Amino acid sequence: MKTTKIIFWISTAIIFLAEGVVPALTSQSEMSIQGITSLGYPVYFVTLLTVFKVLGAIVLIVPQIPNRVKEWAYAGFMIDFISAFVSIWVVAGFNAGLALPLIAMVILIMSYVSYSKIQTSK
Repeated sequence: MKTTKIIFWISTAIIFLAEGVVPALTSQSEMSIQGITSLGYPVYFVTLLTVFKVLGAIVLIVPQIPNRVKEWAYAGFMIDFISAFVSIWVVAGFNAGLALPLIAMVILIMSYVSYSKIQTSK
């Protein structure tokens, strides 16, 4: 059980930092706006996506949040990562940029599986 908790906290912390903290600090940067607009999304989508990412990251990291809400946050992040993968693939084709959403999906799955194991053992 201790190993499961370690895997959970490390993988969840990575998701929290990558999907909550970094977007909150960099969402209005020129690089971020250019990245979103190059995929064909409007500029306001950056703010919308950032708000939902920060809220989802907080939900995952705070232990007192109900399980059902956490499951919705996991689903939201998976939809985000799948959408990022598809957007990059459609616009830029098969390239190295596709690796980032795939890596994020693997880390998210690690977090979710370990979270489920911890909840089952309670």
